[in-house]
Amino acid sequence: MSCIKYIGVDDTDIDLFESQYVVPEGMCYNSYLIEDEKIAIMDTVDHRKSAEWMTNLKTALAGKTPDYIIIQHMEPDHSGSLAELLKEFPNLTVVASAKAIQFMGQFFEGLTIQSKAVAEGETLSLGKNTLQFFTAPLVHWPEVIVTYLASEKVLFSADGFGKFGTIDADADDWACEARRYYFNICGKYGVQVNNLLKKASTLEIEKICPLHGPILEGEKMAEAIRLYSIWSKYDVETPGGVLVAYASIHGGTKAAAEKLAEILKAKGAAKVAITDLSRDDMAEAIEDAFRMESMVLACATYDGDIFPPMHNFLHKLSIKGFQRRRVGLLENGTWAPQAARIMRGMLEGMKNIEILEPIVTLKSRMKESDVAQLNALADAVVKK
Repeated sequence: MSCIKYIGVDDTDIDLFESQYVVPEGMCYNSYLIEDEKIAIMDTVDHRKSAEWMTNLKTALAGKTPDYIIIQHMEPDHSGSLAELLKEFPNLTVVASAKAIQFMGQFFEGLTIQSKAVAEGETLSLGKNTLQFFTAPLVHWPEVIVTYLASEKVLFSADGFGKFGTIDADADDWACEARRYYFNICGKYGVQVNNLLKKASTLEIEKICPLHGPILEGEKMAEAIRLYSIWSKYDVETPGGVLVAYASIHGGTKAAAEKLAEILKAKGAAKVAITDLSRDDMAEAIEDAFRMESMVLACATYDGDIFPPMHNFLHKLSIKGFQRRRVGLLENGTWAPQAARIMRGMLEGMKNIEILEPIVTLKSRMKESDVAQLNALADAVVKK
């Protein structure tokens, strides 16, 4: 019988996760209780759900008193109920990295904390079971640790292997919202994620318990590890796939982008995704940019610059570490097209971006004479 009990909560009322990501299926904050001679709690939850979590915790404790609270990650959606927990159980020892303990003083002024700092490889005996801690800096904050319970071959992975949605949302399609979560939350830190994967590969793991999303085991766990290996190395998940991302003011650039998408499909592109950067979910556009082998940016010139939704998209790609992709450019302008030059300049600040030729320039509206340019660009995109 497992010594682990799930005590997390679903948040179906949240509008934006981290005040920027749409989560139509809500979000879960996972927390776990490990019962032994000593009782350990694995992380708390966002303060929005403190009362519900405390009820879950007390039910699981069944009158017992916990000894430790393990804080793997200090982001408020996981440490936000720490003050309430310590008011209820003031003798708890808080186990975390030294950096996390430092952060606690920044988040909880005046809170008395009895703490134990743990470093790489250190252990904590609960009786029959022993926890072992591994540092995971910048996955995706600098203070993060993950925890291994050898007796049950379980890795508590902090934000690693997380996903958007409630604990049971999209149970049969983990990758969809896990991909959007990864590239928008952890995408910048591929090197650090890959380092964590290397550490995890030395452990015998049968189950992964993340702080968001479902518990992973069996084939789902194997597939999650396979995808994380691709994502963390910035490899292409969908070879031959193309994202056409457009920022259109009055519809002219949109029409050209849609025509290009049709041509790409006709020429045999493995997968074509198209997104309206003014209206569609920006986080999904980021996800598709990292997923595909190539991308075409179609943008109207605006105030001698690029239309702001495209600027926002390229800025977000830059801060998320976008790299190692092929990019085509399509610009539009009535009197002085500038978008391609400015988009190229932003892309040049990213690593190993290949700009494809030709660069397509439209004047106001796509005309029949412009289709040849679109075909030439499509040829460059689908060419291996």
